[in-house]
Amino acid sequence: MPDHIDANSPQTLRRALQPRHLSMIALGGVIGAGLFIGSGAVIRTAGALAPLAYAVGGLILLLVMRMLAEMTAARPSMGSFSDYARLALGNGAGFIIGWTYWYFWVIVVAFEAIAGAEIIGGFLPDIPLWVVSAAVMGVMSVVNLLSVRSFGEAEFWFAAVKVVAIVAFLGIAVAGLFGVLPGQQVNGLAIGGGSLAPAGAAGVLSAITVVVFSYFGSEIVTVAAAEATDPVRAVARAATTVVWRVIIFYVGSISLIVLLVPYDAIRADASPFVTLLERLGIPGAALAMQIIVLTAVLSVLNAGIYTASRMLFALTAWQEAPRALARTTTRGTPIRAILLSTLAGWLAVAVAYLAPEAVFAFLLNAAGSVALVIYAAIAISQLRLRRLIEREGGALPVRMWAHPYLSWFTLALLVAVAVGMLILPDSRGQLGLGLIAPAGIAVIYLVRRLFQHRIAPRGASVLTTGESQWPEHMEKT
Repeated sequence: MPDHIDANSPQTLRRALQPRHLSMIALGGVIGAGLFIGSGAVIRTAGALAPLAYAVGGLILLLVMRMLAEMTAARPSMGSFSDYARLALGNGAGFIIGWTYWYFWVIVVAFEAIAGAEIIGGFLPDIPLWVVSAAVMGVMSVVNLLSVRSFGEAEFWFAAVKVVAIVAFLGIAVAGLFGVLPGQQVNGLAIGGGSLAPAGAAGVLSAITVVVFSYFGSEIVTVAAAEATDPVRAVARAATTVVWRVIIFYVGSISLIVLLVPYDAIRADASPFVTLLERLGIPGAALAMQIIVLTAVLSVLNAGIYTASRMLFALTAWQEAPRALARTTTRGTPIRAILLSTLAGWLAVAVAYLAPEAVFAFLLNAAGSVALVIYAAIAISQLRLRRLIEREGGALPVRMWAHPYLSWFTLALLVAVAVGMLILPDSRGQLGLGLIAPAGIAVIYLVRRLFQHRIAPRGASVLTTGESQWPEHMEKT
């Protein structure tokens, strides 16, 4: 294993994230506008069976995160699943996964900046939206530039607001289910249209493909683990207990909504949370939800800048990104990687304002299928690395349940989702667009190989924050 870089090196990160930070990062990364607003489209598609779609998506998330926790606990790495794909499948896989993930979060940063600007613009209508977008992205960039701890604290409180909001919603909805709220307009169970699902099994399958993408974000915690004070314990906790909470929040809230509001009364372009709260006679529901969604947007924007910059920083260790991006400040902040990721976000924002119906719509659709690519890479990497570790007698602080059966089962579920997207007309195009970015990045990798000799990593020590449990020959893959 390569020697660790000296603490005074300009390429060293700081281990400043506490377990409470990582727990909230895992929660915050997956609880966003996709739940508060996007769930309306899922309910319209799957009807009263929408909770089933969220339960299946949650099962996939739980199994993927457990596999990722096994690898992360054995080798905390800033490159996370990108490095594990590299160890398992070679440098090409690490290059493709790393740059695909960076691309995804750059697009998300731009999207969230615009979404935040639109919400704030409702309160400040005289200010141009591009100015508000600039201010929102600028503030979140400064938070990330200060230190990793400032990012962790901001994400902790953003996530805390979302968790409190969901818990309050669950309490109010349960009270409404028993009919104890004064002024409520709904009583008892509600099923719209006289059937459980308006589009049958195809509608539920279509909803599952959307749900898988809405859950995407919990894996950020394994990237952040490389800057945690106790990565093994924090990741093991975040990847299991926190994911269970996420599933409960999603499935629980959606179940209560479809129990109390007929699914054909839910609008695809409006928050079903607001619809239910207004029917329960809760004053100010729409305003409260705007504030909560804004918090969710800022949280994802904050996490997006962090994740994109760290993945870019990790790629520098393998000479797959400019070496200058590895330089950090005295506080351990990769300032150049953050600035470049933010700049890419700025370019995407500009594209969104110049051609919102063309280029930016393409980018968003193309980014949608990245979750399947990343999840499949995680499953394949875990299957291969687990076999190699056990053969060499390496230690595993966290283990995947019922290995290898559940690992193969997870991969089969992902293939089923991909097949579902291929079959369904509404998602077929999105699947194709989603493969364009990884395919383009693969071409770039092949072109690099033609013009360069085989690159030996100049020091994966930039990535690692503890004693690795991988066998020695795997470190040199």
